[in-house]
Amino acid sequence: MEVFRLTRERYANTFSGKGASIKGARWNSIGVELIYTAGNRSLAMAEVAVYLTLATLPNDYLMWTIEIPDDMPVKQVLRSELPQNWNLFPHPSATQKIGNEFVYEGKFCVLKIPSVVTQGDFNFLINPNHQDFKYIKIVKSEKFPFDKRIFK
Repeated sequence: MEVFRLTRERYANTFSGKGASIKGARWNSIGVELIYTAGNRSLAMAEVAVYLTLATLPNDYLMWTIEIPDDMPVKQVLRSELPQNWNLFPHPSATQKIGNEFVYEGKFCVLKIPSVVTQGDFNFLINPNHQDFKYIKIVKSEKFPFDKRIFK
């Protein structure tokens, strides 16, 4: 299975969840490492674009294509299993609890969750400290210029 991640060039040498662990995010608390990826390129772009404006648009993004082995088990959280306020901004701590428990349980390397940004799409969270992480590979890294019309 291919998943996608937009990353700044300065972080391109790091395939870890350290960035997410510094501030925490929707699906993890501070100190919990997760790698956020998307099920398609458009979602990867949308997940980043919601935090940008035309004035703050950097030109140094790379799109990573990441290969998760097809036989790797993936834990899925259904939308019906999520708390009622799961998609609010700022995010509730209840969603962080879901990601934290996924990491602490250590049963799966990948968690499939619904996207907040585009209904019907999915994000894939990767636990970089899981024993199966070594089988997940970045297979392509290419420049990704944002189309400025998105920010009009």
